[in-house]
Amino acid sequence: MRTTRDVDYVPDTSVIIDGRFTAFLSSHHEARVILSEAMISEVEHQANEGRSIGFAALEELKKIRDMANDGRIFLEIQGRRPSEWQIRRAKSGEIDEIIRMVAYENDAVLVTGDQIQRDIAIIKGIKVEYISPEAKEPRNIEEFFDELTSSVHLKAELEPAVKRGPPGMVNYERHGPRISRRDLEDIANHIVKRGKNEENSFIEMDSHGATVIQLHNIRIVITRPPFSDDLEITAVRPIKKLSIDDYRLKPELLERLKNQANGILVAGGPGAGKSTFVQALAEYLSSLGKVVKTMERPRDLQVSREITQYTGLEGSMEKTGDILLLVREDYTVFDEMRVTNDFHVYSDLRLAGVGMIGVVHATRGIDAIQRFIGRIELGMIPQVVDTIIFIESGQVSSVLVTQYSVKVPSGMQEEDLARPVIEVRDFFTQTAVFEIYTFGEQIVVVPVLKEGKKGSFFRLAEDRIAQEIKRITGTGKVQVKMLGENKALVQVPEENVSKLIGRKGATVSELEKRLGLHIEVEPFAGDTEEERRDAQIEIKNKIIYLNVGEPNRDVKFYVDNILVLQAKSSSKGIVRIKIASDTGSALYNYIKEGKSIKFSFSGK
Repeated sequence: MRTTRDVDYVPDTSVIIDGRFTAFLSSHHEARVILSEAMISEVEHQANEGRSIGFAALEELKKIRDMANDGRIFLEIQGRRPSEWQIRRAKSGEIDEIIRMVAYENDAVLVTGDQIQRDIAIIKGIKVEYISPEAKEPRNIEEFFDELTSSVHLKAELEPAVKRGPPGMVNYERHGPRISRRDLEDIANHIVKRGKNEENSFIEMDSHGATVIQLHNIRIVITRPPFSDDLEITAVRPIKKLSIDDYRLKPELLERLKNQANGILVAGGPGAGKSTFVQALAEYLSSLGKVVKTMERPRDLQVSREITQYTGLEGSMEKTGDILLLVREDYTVFDEMRVTNDFHVYSDLRLAGVGMIGVVHATRGIDAIQRFIGRIELGMIPQVVDTIIFIESGQVSSVLVTQYSVKVPSGMQEEDLARPVIEVRDFFTQTAVFEIYTFGEQIVVVPVLKEGKKGSFFRLAEDRIAQEIKRITGTGKVQVKMLGENKALVQVPEENVSKLIGRKGATVSELEKRLGLHIEVEPFAGDTEEERRDAQIEIKNKIIYLNVGEPNRDVKFYVDNILVLQAKSSSKGIVRIKIASDTGSALYNYIKEGKSIKFSFSGK
């Protein structure tokens, strides 16, 4: 008669990580257990990578060693350690094959929770015991939630912290005894096991020091050193699921969402209720017979089963977008768009004819549109984004729509200044609130002011030019007046004129090039043009002689009302300038062009 001890068991990694094998051994006293060096190496590698499943497996291996020390089982470690390339290719089955060979060579029973491992063992004639995941296990993280708790924050040696309340009315609270590092480790390990085994739960990401798990409707992030300074668990859960009717949207907005809006952005600050609204909108569109899919990283939207949720394929949202083009959905919800590539994927799908609903963080509705500027061509924005819904305190605060037209921007008068303009209008009043267009070489987003106020285009231009002049001259006394779209008059103190113009006009020319307009420079009113007199000019031996008639005076010389030279006259009332000098060369060119050289005296 065979006893339990006559059977040898070789567990693989799948039943070690989630504790199924230790539970199995509790009913198999004095069993002989063979641990494969390959399995231990895989666990060690995962723990060294900072992965939660590695730490969970280490805890289970400690329990198995304790059982052996207590004499409840016989424990032996066999086999060879895998090479580095085999560990890297663990997902391809290299480690599983080594574990299977240990079972085969010892005529032992392979214990696994992996269906593929089980089937391969059967094919190879290896005895196998398949342990399916437990249907129910004691809950853990849910104990920290109540009906008003939206998130739980657990950190070693600190009191549990929770956020409670509806969007816009959230309170941060700490209560309960401190959690020891050991207890928090047990909670983290239990979460990982449940994420692997429970239905509607999965491990979304397991990287060095960070693990993201979707546990039913709770999104959990576990972080460890070196990524965080200590073990921490953050769990977030929607406290209320709303339907589109709960938002009491105006009929005209519902009609737009139903029949007109195809490029939708849902914007708002963190915790404003964006995801809750998007879930309601997705299910509303699905109820209208539309095929709706989601792109999420991680997948935590609480939507009906009719709506399939996708994440990054092989970590890439671009690849997910390629698949969605084949699925032929009517609408795609792109949750939490952050990086440039996310906006490119959104734009590509929209231009391919897919209705898009994107979620972005923004403090104003217009800020959501600005996230696209510079990432796609300006003229394509109305095709990509036609409706912006701003969420604040869980409610729809404002709705903006975009419209493309060729017109004279607000604040300009001349018809020849017409250009392509993207108007951003308030949906309910249909009044323009912003305009987006090119100004020089830049794209500007300009608020539309009420009629009777100074044109917003010129105000923006004057402010921008004044900032640049202040930076160059170092004076805050700057006055700018736009004389047209491409021309500005700048007035600065007389002593700053030459600094602004620069050597041979280089400074002002560079500024004109950067701003894309012509700049005229004048000193602030001091001496008047009537007080200036024509200088008597004589050119001899490559020297310009400027006769001002009075000896030993400080003199300022002007060309077209622009100060070009400050000097002191000689005892004979003459200022001498070599043509070879920068100033002399400029003066010589002005004289050849027939321009008048005027002067005035400064001081007494």
